[in-house]
Amino acid sequence: MKNPLIIVGFAVSLALAGGVSYYASSQPDGLEKVAGDVGFLDSAKESAVKDSPLAEYGLAGVDNERISGGLAGVIGVASTAAVSFAIFYGMRRFNKSKP
Repeated sequence: MKNPLIIVGFAVSLALAGGVSYYASSQPDGLEKVAGDVGFLDSAKESAVKDSPLAEYGLAGVDNERISGGLAGVIGVASTAAVSFAIFYGMRRFNKSKP
């Protein structure tokens, strides 16, 4: 990586995901609140991925809710960055090989 903006942007993203999520509200999100107010929350089905390691915006196995959310945010940023860099690297190599 030659561009320091990418490195700084990635570091800031990790810091925000890990640090700011510490202050995230534990209250239900907007859709869940409206579903409760309108009266169709009870008809909601369980998610197919409810038992996954990163379900409910947290990391399974970590008891502290705030640390769990921060770690889940860091894992999310890192995995998104890894997939993005892989795609862009592949696109760059593909474009160079074209005549």
